[in-house]
Amino acid sequence: MTIKLKIPKGKRGKSRFFLSAPVLRATVAAIIICCTIGLGVFAYFYVKYQKLIDQRMSGPVFANASKIYGTPRVLTSGYRISREEVASELRRAGYTEENEKGESKLGSYKLVSDGIQIRPGPESFHSPDGALIKFDKDGVDSISSLDKGAVIGQYELEPQLVTGLFDNQQRSKRRLITYDDMPTSLIDGVLAIEDRRFFQHSGINYWRLGEAAIRNMETGRRSEGASTLTQQISRGFFLTPEKTYTRKMQEAMIAIELEQRFSKKQIFEFYANQIYMGQRGSFTINGMGEAAEAYFNKDVKNLTLPESALLAGMIQRPNYFNPYRNKEACLKRRNLVLDSMVETGAISQVEADKAKAAGLTLSAPNVEASDAPYFVDFVKDNLLQRYTEEQLNEDGLRIYTTLDPDLQRVAAEAIEAGVKEVDDVINKTRRRKIKGKDGKTEIVTKPGPQAQVALVAMNPQTGEVLAMVGGRNYGFSQLNHAIAKRPTGSIFKPFVYATAIAASLDGQEPVFTPASLVDNTPTTFFFEDQVYEPHNYGENKYNEVVSARFALAHSLNNATVRVAEQVGYSKVADLAQAAGIKGVKGTPAMALGAYDATPLEMAGAYTAFANKGIRSTPIAITSVRNAQGEVVEDFTNEHKAIMDPRVAAVMTNMMEAVINNGTAAGVRARGFTAPAAGKTGTSHDAWFAGYTSNLLCVVWVGYDDYSDLKQEGAHTAAPIWTEFMKRAIQLPSYRDVKPFTNPDGVVTMTLDKVTNRIATPTCPDDYTAVFIAGTEPKETCDQQAGDQRNMFQKIFGLGPKPLPPPAVSNPGQQPSGLQNPQPGAPAQQQAQQADDANKKKKGFFGKIFGAFKDDKKDDNKSDKDKKDPSKPEPPPSTPH
Repeated sequence: MTIKLKIPKGKRGKSRFFLSAPVLRATVAAIIICCTIGLGVFAYFYVKYQKLIDQRMSGPVFANASKIYGTPRVLTSGYRISREEVASELRRAGYTEENEKGESKLGSYKLVSDGIQIRPGPESFHSPDGALIKFDKDGVDSISSLDKGAVIGQYELEPQLVTGLFDNQQRSKRRLITYDDMPTSLIDGVLAIEDRRFFQHSGINYWRLGEAAIRNMETGRRSEGASTLTQQISRGFFLTPEKTYTRKMQEAMIAIELEQRFSKKQIFEFYANQIYMGQRGSFTINGMGEAAEAYFNKDVKNLTLPESALLAGMIQRPNYFNPYRNKEACLKRRNLVLDSMVETGAISQVEADKAKAAGLTLSAPNVEASDAPYFVDFVKDNLLQRYTEEQLNEDGLRIYTTLDPDLQRVAAEAIEAGVKEVDDVINKTRRRKIKGKDGKTEIVTKPGPQAQVALVAMNPQTGEVLAMVGGRNYGFSQLNHAIAKRPTGSIFKPFVYATAIAASLDGQEPVFTPASLVDNTPTTFFFEDQVYEPHNYGENKYNEVVSARFALAHSLNNATVRVAEQVGYSKVADLAQAAGIKGVKGTPAMALGAYDATPLEMAGAYTAFANKGIRSTPIAITSVRNAQGEVVEDFTNEHKAIMDPRVAAVMTNMMEAVINNGTAAGVRARGFTAPAAGKTGTSHDAWFAGYTSNLLCVVWVGYDDYSDLKQEGAHTAAPIWTEFMKRAIQLPSYRDVKPFTNPDGVVTMTLDKVTNRIATPTCPDDYTAVFIAGTEPKETCDQQAGDQRNMFQKIFGLGPKPLPPPAVSNPGQQPSGLQNPQPGAPAQQQAQQADDANKKKKGFFGKIFGAFKDDKKDDNKSDKDKKDPSKPEPPPSTPH
């Protein structure tokens, strides 16, 4: 059956009239035109930003800068470390636990009963040979090969990553991480506080965007952005941070394209590596990987829940929520993140409450302690002589260095503590009393430059630079004072005495030993028509004949120049240049350290004393490898014998006296008791160079403008050295400090302090010194020396009377067996006392009372002449 529909004509005609109306046609046409234009504009910007994204994201998204690694920790039987500490160090180095998800190519480990198994991976610094390390309550019990089972003497752990190199223009640091590297707590924390619907939206959260627009209209400000993580990446990678609606549209379009090009995990990974996380020294911190290291000294994998929440909370305002500057605000923000994680269901309320109760444990705020920026600069400068900037910033090279991270931390802490003391000492000299307007006396501190400081620590046997601090604050000044040339002052003097002792072995007469007598009275020296008049430390201090040992211990200037003159200025310069002090010239001023050298050069030079006459060239880089761990280049340094080992042993013993009872006696007064040798130095800067059996350290203090510090090395540089060494010997690697040993051909003599001859039971007040065999004193203290009579003989003038020491006719000549008493009166003073005693005879009562009077006088004199280690000496008038 057919059904017919009948449409009323009136209505159909009206509809046709409506559709044919000019206004409607114009409207439809306008809409079509606008849509076409809009699509065209969209297509234009889509293509434009597509090209921009292709250009930015086609290659490596982030520069793959070279990484700096420290020296490996060497474990031996008895090494004080626990199994858990070894595991923690391996994790920080990039190892993963065996069977853990995402096994590292660097290596893996496995905890076993009372021990740990270590298996290096294909990209490890070491060979693939593994090890089984067993522990007892004291530390490492035994080490054996994991594959062969044989006992091995030592095992090197994987070197620790110190930091990455940086672009000089941007001065930013970044440690690249993957999505799988990040703990769930960090991902959940970031999403909870920054973008809860990240895994649901397509780049833009329209609901939050609408809320933000309403709030902005209500407040009349653009404070609400509602940006998703993808939009933040768009802004960070491609746009400026300005808050405009135009930029917001561009940001949204790029976000949409990014969501189409990359997975959600990739986008989150970009975000985690790109986000700005604050400032550390002069460097910006970019990315969660660098932030985890900077704030917690941890690999990002090892972050705890409260630590993850803290980093997530910092994203909004990194400088304001900096935990070092604004701890309370930072903790409040962290707790807000934890509450947000409870709201999203990421954690329970119990977990949140436990995390809120956790304290804030941060890494040392001292940049030098963790990043070693001066050392890294030094390494980079050396690498730029062999590689291009592009290679270092883009090829992902692994730079293995000699830096000991633990010792670097100790050095930075010692500097931090020491410069405060230096500032106090300097400020005391700048204080002045003035009268104010009200007539009251006020104390003001005169302004002046701030003292700078440098410290270099080395292994004296290998020349490896173990720690380097080049200034008091890297953020304030990037000038590395550890490699800046300055006058060396009296730390140069040991090279003068070493030359003289060595010359005696070559047959030069007279034979020079620590017991040789040297005239220290003020003298004018003539050299190449030039007049040189050094002054002693304190105008009238020790202006007499003294022993060479005493002259070095008390840093006597005239005596030192006389020794240099006697042996020959050119010979001293030759030895110094062989030791690496290249700028030295053979002049009288050389003897007092008038020529320049860097602290690093002086540390290298002192290895000759600490290493039995062998000078080790300082070395900071051991190997360069590519991103896969394959060797690109290995480095070795030079070891050269520059002095007889017997000479080095004698000099070490003489410099022990500097610390034990000479100008550096404050080292002992401050509680450093380990066997050590060293030398203070004062020009217009302050120095201290010293060493133990396994560690050498040089400290410099001075002003950048070369003005006179007006402080001795004993009161500025030596305290920093002492602070460093006290901390260093607490570390397992440097705890085993041994007494200095002497090579064959060196003899140790016990000498009488009064006569400086070989001690016998009749003169028990003695000390020990070392001599090259054949040059030691021959006479004993009771041969033509001292008053050996008993009290009855003294009263009645009976028995043999003491004879005076032989007169000194040639400064530097050693009279038969005579040495300067130490720390008693010098030899010339003894002779004068003996002469005075023989000039006048007393009567009976005079003998009785005169004897007691003389005895009392002698006792007082002895106490007066003994050096008080805690008592500072007056400032020098010339280099000291």
